[in-house]
Amino acid sequence: MLVLTAAVLAAALAAAGAGLAVPAQLPPDDPLDSVEPLVRIAIVAGVFALAQLARLRFRVAAGMVNVTWGEAALVIGLYLAPAGWLPVAALVGAGLGWGVLSIFPDRRSVVEVVHIAASLTAAIAVATTVTTTFGAPLGAGLTPALTIALLLGASTYLLASGWLAALTMSLRHRLPMGQLLLRALRGKLLMFVGNVLVGLAVVTILEHSPRWLLALPPVWWLLQQTYGQRLRAHDERRTWRAFAEATSTLNKLDERGVAIAGVNGALAVFGADGVDLDVARGDGRWRRYSVTAGGPVTDQDVLVRVQGGSGGHVLSRPLEVGTAQVGELRVRLPRSVVPGERDQDVLSAFADALAAALHDAATHQELRIMAAQSSYEAVHDPLTKLVNRAAMLSKGDLALHRLGHDHPVALLLLDINNFKEVNDTLGHAAGDELLQVTARRLQELRRDGEVLGRLGGDEFALLITSLPATPLPAVALPTTALPLPVATELNIFGEWPASLPYPLRRAREIVAELAAPTEVAGVRMSVEASVGVVVAGAGTADMTELLRRADIAMYQAKAGGGSVASYDSGQDAASTDQLALLAELREALASDDQLMLALQPAVDLATGAPTGVEALIRWRHPRRGRLGPVDFVRTIEGSELLGPFTRYVIDKALAVAADWARHGLDVPISINLSARSLLDPRLPAEVAESLRRHQVPAHRLVLEITETVVMSELGVIDEVLSELRAMGIQLAVDDFGTGFSSLTFLTRVPVDELKVDRSFVMAMADSPEAAAIVRSTVGLGRELGLRVVAEGVETADQRAALAELGCTAAQGYHFFRPMPSDKIVTVLRSQLDSAQQARIFPLRADGAS
Repeated sequence: MLVLTAAVLAAALAAAGAGLAVPAQLPPDDPLDSVEPLVRIAIVAGVFALAQLARLRFRVAAGMVNVTWGEAALVIGLYLAPAGWLPVAALVGAGLGWGVLSIFPDRRSVVEVVHIAASLTAAIAVATTVTTTFGAPLGAGLTPALTIALLLGASTYLLASGWLAALTMSLRHRLPMGQLLLRALRGKLLMFVGNVLVGLAVVTILEHSPRWLLALPPVWWLLQQTYGQRLRAHDERRTWRAFAEATSTLNKLDERGVAIAGVNGALAVFGADGVDLDVARGDGRWRRYSVTAGGPVTDQDVLVRVQGGSGGHVLSRPLEVGTAQVGELRVRLPRSVVPGERDQDVLSAFADALAAALHDAATHQELRIMAAQSSYEAVHDPLTKLVNRAAMLSKGDLALHRLGHDHPVALLLLDINNFKEVNDTLGHAAGDELLQVTARRLQELRRDGEVLGRLGGDEFALLITSLPATPLPAVALPTTALPLPVATELNIFGEWPASLPYPLRRAREIVAELAAPTEVAGVRMSVEASVGVVVAGAGTADMTELLRRADIAMYQAKAGGGSVASYDSGQDAASTDQLALLAELREALASDDQLMLALQPAVDLATGAPTGVEALIRWRHPRRGRLGPVDFVRTIEGSELLGPFTRYVIDKALAVAADWARHGLDVPISINLSARSLLDPRLPAEVAESLRRHQVPAHRLVLEITETVVMSELGVIDEVLSELRAMGIQLAVDDFGTGFSSLTFLTRVPVDELKVDRSFVMAMADSPEAAAIVRSTVGLGRELGLRVVAEGVETADQRAALAELGCTAAQGYHFFRPMPSDKIVTVLRSQLDSAQQARIFPLRADGAS
């Protein structure tokens, strides 16, 4: 800036000196012929001084633009004095005018006053040159040609002075000069016209009757007020337009995004030199975000925070929401800007909007942290930080689903020997420390792709999905083939002798590493462990079955006195029992009196009317007695009987639904569908045939699926679900919220109903996290237009809590226990009759009537 000031001052002095050096030729009829040259220069200098003192101001970008009567002074000066004298008169007059202004309202430095005066002088010099090129205005009467010459000179002065002002602001605030120049010219355009007209009017009055100058001040005052009002209105529009744009950018979900938008917005709204924003953190620390005109936003933690109120060229305001202090905003205005009441009002409004945005961002961040913590705690053991049993089962099943059917996998189940003695002798704190030491060592031994978890107590599991191919040694087979039962057993239990050496070696390595001495509760000890190893094909067993087999192998290791043992199906009594169970199930499917449906209604929490009925399967086994699904469904899902069993249950359920229709009951019936059933591309056609045979509308059938369905990337699942949806069959998500990808699931599979898992319902009275999950599920269902049904409601308190959370439907023992099909019609009719207004809600909330 000093270089620019020096250059402009040198140009102004050169123009003034050159102008004085040129001999002045006064016209013969000069009206001021008797006036001394110095007096004439003083008069013109006074005109220029008055033109500057009567300035108006408006804000452009990061500074103030002063609008003066310079063009009028130029026109009057050219009439009163030779053109060569105008630069020196302008330099003196502008210097005096801005010197006075700097003492009172503006408080500008001497360098700034010199810069402004020199810039105006340079512009006057250029303008006089242009004017005298086309005419001789000194003492001359106005003619069309002279008027055009004066208009050209005034236009030149406008452009030259505007260009120098824009250049100064551009260098000072590092902003585009072209944009500044256009905004400055647009703001002065109307006043420029008035300037020229006033100058021409004064020349005309001086030429004909100077006494009429006494009538000019009121006219000038009116023009001044008109221009001022227009500039203030323009400034108001600019300010509030910038305010609206700035506040609209505050809609961010993170503190940094809001803070950056806030400081940039304040910079634009106030045309500030710089903005500081101090944001309060929850731990008592402060984060400062700063920006200067034309510069990037920087941020840093601050230990010592300077607090101060508004004063001088700094506007400051604390950011508060209620009684909570969110931060503090400080706006540094240019020295040429004196803040007024309007600036305080704008600051107050902008600070309130910024405080609310920062508070919302902080709240959202806390919710994200709580959700992440809740999600983490739901799948991790709090003591060892390893995945817990539920997550181990889910992640393990997911890993198995992604592998080929014959891909070998291994599961190692580890149990710490004599762990109870450690607890009894050294206390439970020592036992917890021992578990943590064991978990750390296992974590160090875990390799990429392996799933490690704590199942509970002193049991840990390691799933190995990448087994090296170890060929079997060549063995001469006997001439007699294996008996059929033995070969069948080897196939069913998926033993992989060729892959067994590697997991056995890993198990022995783990046992050896854990045996390294460690100190627990001040006692040096060695951890002894027993490991059960099972190897199977990924498609032959799920995680539950692998854990069962590994548990058998682990107890074989304990019983045999060794540390490692592999699963031996010959010692697995459950394996032969499962074979017998499957054979008995074939007989049950062929008969009509063993597999029965137990029906449990779901009710509207407001009216008590039934909203649907879930069909649950029961087995009246002639030898084993009454069996629930947990006793046989898992076995069916791993066998070839899944298809016939699924068709049997659907057929039974649709027969019941058809009987309801004959009694005038239009209530949907729900059936749980195994994830493996969706791998059968024939399923949609079989369901369609059953619907046609029983004459049940497709929309009255609801198929409940689990979130594990989405974890498979097989295209056949998407095709089966799409065909079922196209038929009009409704889909419900069972046990929603317990999977790893609940939201991802809803983006992949269009569903009609979410069923909140009973574990959340039972725990929500004592667990804020469970209540939050239920509340968020209800809100999610409302947003997506889905019906939400809470499962496992057993008490009136749970019912009241669900109603308070906004849940509209529920099922459980509090309402009805599962009942035989011959009783359900009476119950449904009674519920409909007792409801104040009989209504059946379709499962999609947006279609409710």
